[in-house]
Amino acid sequence: MQPVNIICIKWGQKYGSDYVNTLYSMVSRNLSRPFRFVCFTDDNDGIREEVEVKPIPEVGFADFDERKPWTFGHGWLKLTVFAQPLYDLEGPTLFLDLDIVIVGSLDEFFEPEGDFLVIKEWDKSDATGNTSVFRFNIGAHVDAIEHLKNDPVGSRKDVRNEQEFITQFVDRQGKLQYWPAEWCRSFKRHCLRPFPLSFFQQPRIPEGAKVIIFHGRPHPDDAVAGRSGKWYRKVLPTTWISEYWR
Repeated sequence: MQPVNIICIKWGQKYGSDYVNTLYSMVSRNLSRPFRFVCFTDDNDGIREEVEVKPIPEVGFADFDERKPWTFGHGWLKLTVFAQPLYDLEGPTLFLDLDIVIVGSLDEFFEPEGDFLVIKEWDKSDATGNTSVFRFNIGAHVDAIEHLKNDPVGSRKDVRNEQEFITQFVDRQGKLQYWPAEWCRSFKRHCLRPFPLSFFQQPRIPEGAKVIIFHGRPHPDDAVAGRSGKWYRKVLPTTWISEYWR
């Protein structure tokens, strides 16, 4: 069986090494084929030895590679995975955000044919995908980086963030595909009970879900403790997260 790559990015202080280590642990329990697990990071302190650690790739122009708060590269680091060469990596590659919870098999994410597979963004009616979980082949989308490099202002004028940029760019090429909707579910949108049930019943795992996405607040550790991050959103302590997020 062909080996595959699982990659993630840890940059700055938002997430510690424990998030990388937990992600590796979840992947190892839920992926049956051989894999390399690579974390691109600016700080490898505390990351477990099974994880390959590499510097965050550079893509070749200062506004992106400097990653200063006033440059757009500061918030668009996921696009660095489209650099070519990407160290010695090659072949099918699944990108995973650090703050997801894997609740089912990842094997099926490598089965569909396609150039770029991603979550369909839940609150967008256009082609935008949510890049918490996406699959591509190493080196296949270096043209997106070149487009950004050649026209850094014009190429971004109609998008708000990196996921809008890359998924709309790939969609214009006719290469964008989405995972089955039930595979990747939003904790806030699909796990929380509606009011007033949220005050009496803890969030649930939707049927068919393989990955639970935590966008914004709460983070997984917040949900375990019953912290919502917002005064208007009730989240009871979510005990099942501890079973999977370890």
